[in-house]
Amino acid sequence: MYQYTDFDRQFVHLRAAQFRDQLERWQSGKLAEEEFRPLRLQNGWYVQRYAPMLRVAVPYGELSSRQLRVLAKIARDYDEPEAEVYETALATQGKLGTATLPTHYAHFTTRQNVQYNWIPLAKSADVMDLLASVDMHGIQTSGNCIRNITSDERAGVAVDEIADPRPFAEIMRQWSTLHPEFAFLPRKFKIAITGATEDRAATGWHDVGLHLIRNEAGELGFRVQVGGGMGRTPIIGTVLREFLPWNQIMNYLEAVIRVYNRYGRRDNIYKARIKILVKAEGQRYIDDVDAEYKQVIEHDGAPHTISQAELDRVSASFVPPTLATRVFRSAEETDADLRAQAADDTMFARWLQRNVAPHKNPALRAVTLSFKRRLQAPGDASAAQLDIAATLADRFSAGEVRVTHDQNLLLPWVHAEDLHALWLNAREAGFASANVHLLTDMIACPGGDFCALANARSIPIAEAITERYQDLDELDDLGEIDLHISGCINSCGHHHSGHIGILGVDKDGKEWYQVTLGGSDGSSLSGTPQAGKAVGPSFSAAEVPDVIEAVLATYRDQRNAGETFIDALRRVGHDPFKAAANGARFKAEVAA
Repeated sequence: MYQYTDFDRQFVHLRAAQFRDQLERWQSGKLAEEEFRPLRLQNGWYVQRYAPMLRVAVPYGELSSRQLRVLAKIARDYDEPEAEVYETALATQGKLGTATLPTHYAHFTTRQNVQYNWIPLAKSADVMDLLASVDMHGIQTSGNCIRNITSDERAGVAVDEIADPRPFAEIMRQWSTLHPEFAFLPRKFKIAITGATEDRAATGWHDVGLHLIRNEAGELGFRVQVGGGMGRTPIIGTVLREFLPWNQIMNYLEAVIRVYNRYGRRDNIYKARIKILVKAEGQRYIDDVDAEYKQVIEHDGAPHTISQAELDRVSASFVPPTLATRVFRSAEETDADLRAQAADDTMFARWLQRNVAPHKNPALRAVTLSFKRRLQAPGDASAAQLDIAATLADRFSAGEVRVTHDQNLLLPWVHAEDLHALWLNAREAGFASANVHLLTDMIACPGGDFCALANARSIPIAEAITERYQDLDELDDLGEIDLHISGCINSCGHHHSGHIGILGVDKDGKEWYQVTLGGSDGSSLSGTPQAGKAVGPSFSAAEVPDVIEAVLATYRDQRNAGETFIDALRRVGHDPFKAAANGARFKAEVAA
């Protein structure tokens, strides 16, 4: 993991002290609400439907167990709304059929950040101090700036990795933090980077997607995509450079964002993202970037060229951790033990298949702790669960965890011979659901239960589908399926990229849901990234589980042996699935 320098640490502590002063001036009336609002947003403090929401930055998804315990403390001690606020929220939700709203929880997002939904602003400065004590903050998790840079959760350990993307992500983090030229872009700006052959970071869906590759000469560089994004206009990024030398990536990003900053629209929030500029201007945008890049290199002196010494300095923070010395056992002996343990326990065998991934070091494995379970919203983690996860990280993963794009946690440094012991501990904690990449390992945003922008709630839909599909045999039979749920068109739940996507929409002041099929995030499970297509008019909340069941029944009827849902859908086409989805509504209407 990256180790903060004295400068880094001083910077974060001074920022927390500055925010405390701003908060106190606002509380005393010296700062008006409209003056305080941009200041709190710059530190990750939103005001949502009922209460403030804090977004904490987790650069490229890496957390230490020490940081995880502080996140647990924040959930336990601060994520509690004022009684009157909570009663109002419960009364509102009760009318919509929701009995409770969880408190003392953190929420893992699809962009590897952590959010809290109930912390009162009066306590926000104390929380900022706590975060700073473990080298964390909320800087640039909001606003029209370069947001948290995301990456592959298996970065540095994946067997298909060409180069570790984390040193580059860290250099970009330092470059982009409080960048004076890019502090007020036309709209928010998101960068994702991967160094593996499989794209587990969904790079095509980002404003800038970076993929480390090697050319025919074996030289390391980047494939650069620009202009991806979801929201009202889902677009896959355009490739601007098939190969850019690694040491020029910062100079090239400077050119990409300068052109966007110059020409991106500021008159219409719905047309302000870089994807709109790239789509509208096409080759002209690419030519302007090339011209700006030439200016940066030839006139400005290529000021952001990454030297080998700088890359080495940052890379030194990302060497594998020192692990406890073990009595040497061959890989064959360890594998034989695992096979014997799996033969004795089918649940352990399923967990090995679903939640355990191979590692660069053949003696190690990368293990996903699944936070997807009944009666708990996707991505949510209680204070107690965060503490337990920290304990598991200390015992089994050199004190390190990763937040995944799918809203789980990953332990990247697990000894293969410890897998059975880890499974027993994870099972006791409720983290051992063998459902990774299956239907119930769904992505969902908080939706209308918390978010003021949402048109509909995501959590009850996720709960209803999870409740219906509890049989692991059935889930295994259905195979790998990406189900993504968003409460509004902003697509925080990435519904566009789901094999099955569910989008909350407003219809005459009521909650309805549009279902899409065939989306892809670009991983090996999904293939080439693309947006799903709607199956027809929207459905009521009560109809959605039946619609999903009808779609999956059609898949069972249409599939070939061993064929995944997404492959069957692409081979057969949407029409049979569309007919099944709309037939489910007709049956519901007849029954009613």
